[in-house]
Amino acid sequence: MAKQPMLKFVRIDRDMPQKREAETRREDFNEIYAEYADAKAKEQSSRCSQCGVPYCQTHCPLHNNIPDWLRLTAEGRLQEAYEVSQATNTFPEICGRICPQDRLCEGNCVIESSGHGTVTIGSVEKYITDTAWEKGWVLPISPTVERAESVGIIGAGPGGLAAADVLRRAGVQVTVYDRYDRAGGLLTYGIPGFKLEKDVVMRRNDQLAQGGVKFEQNVDIGTDISFADLRARHDAVIIATGVYKSREISAPNANANGVLKALDFLTASNRKSFGDAVPEFDDGALNAMGKRVVVIGGGDTAMDCVRTSIRQGATSVKCLYRRDRTNMPGSQREVQNAEEEGVVFEWLSAPKGFAETGGNVTGVMVQKMRLGAPDATGRQAPEVIEGADYVEDADIVIMALGFEPEDLPTLWGEPDLPVSRWGTIVTEYITGKTAMDDVYAVGDIVRGASLVVWAIKDGRDCAQAILEGLSAAKTMAAE
Repeated sequence: MAKQPMLKFVRIDRDMPQKREAETRREDFNEIYAEYADAKAKEQSSRCSQCGVPYCQTHCPLHNNIPDWLRLTAEGRLQEAYEVSQATNTFPEICGRICPQDRLCEGNCVIESSGHGTVTIGSVEKYITDTAWEKGWVLPISPTVERAESVGIIGAGPGGLAAADVLRRAGVQVTVYDRYDRAGGLLTYGIPGFKLEKDVVMRRNDQLAQGGVKFEQNVDIGTDISFADLRARHDAVIIATGVYKSREISAPNANANGVLKALDFLTASNRKSFGDAVPEFDDGALNAMGKRVVVIGGGDTAMDCVRTSIRQGATSVKCLYRRDRTNMPGSQREVQNAEEEGVVFEWLSAPKGFAETGGNVTGVMVQKMRLGAPDATGRQAPEVIEGADYVEDADIVIMALGFEPEDLPTLWGEPDLPVSRWGTIVTEYITGKTAMDDVYAVGDIVRGASLVVWAIKDGRDCAQAILEGLSAAKTMAAE
């Protein structure tokens, strides 16, 4: 009988890939985790208990067949593991790097609840697909039949690119329109290289372009081309713009020089890593070097900002968050990484205004908080502690309070575009179809600011719905 390759969690401990020392990694923007060696990937995969009801798969938005590709990896059948992985996920090497596994698949691993430590699902997923690229198992997009129908996609982020991949593989003619000069959206310009090295994203962009997806960059819908003209060009249109409007607070001196938007700060840093000319970085406006930095917010964008500031050479970096550590929305793994790298967290602290001199910010006026009764979401609502205010000195303050939708009906001159009271586009569940004929929407512009993995799911589901609609229309025309 063959030796049992699985259920080794009782003998083998959880072991993440080696993490570079904080003093070393804070000096560059390279990814902080090393790659698994083949033997280590097999060993960690063998810890999977092969549940009858795999909660890891249930809690993955893409419902990836995680136990199957873990078993195949443990058995040394890595190419098959990759094929199973990519069958449900357009960008598994990206999800393996940036998904908050501690809140999704790994956070719901059955052996974790039994005290044995979760399977390192994300690291194995990353290893499988990185190896597939290295070995040439990632095949070019090559449709067996070319179709005459075309789809226009507005936005080259993960949702739009996932839809483009599915549609192009089916032979549909696909054009992606994007306001930036490189595809990828926040994957390219929002997420720092120490979490997602940019060659990983560019490699996927190249695969799509070589497979026949057309990219029209530096295009603003409503300015360079109207939404109506775009609809006339294509049989269907997918809106995948994401949400880019930064949330702001109304507070004294909020417009002082040095009070920055998170996305402006992160985009400047990422552009610099590409070798672009970035005057606002070079003149210090969007550069933390030698400065006392305060970041306001508790999500993953805030974590990206504090860790980027450390790498840029800030003299100090503090993060203010109005709730406590347990209640923060960002990944706990990211918080730990940030603390190791020298970030100081000021919990239960909220801004009430900004100190300034000569129009330049000099600090944040902070009010201390305590957690009171739960709010509408069920989380304890922060309450102000009277008389506990103080000023946190700062040379730059980065606002990472989240993102909201832009007013697309106004920007595009399309008052009939159906939006909710929050500005998100209203669609059918799963398909992404709107009330406008042949217009669909996916990702954050539907959900509000969310995770990359949800955008990928939306893009794939929407593309499948469009394919079914195109086929049905073709059948009716033939009759």
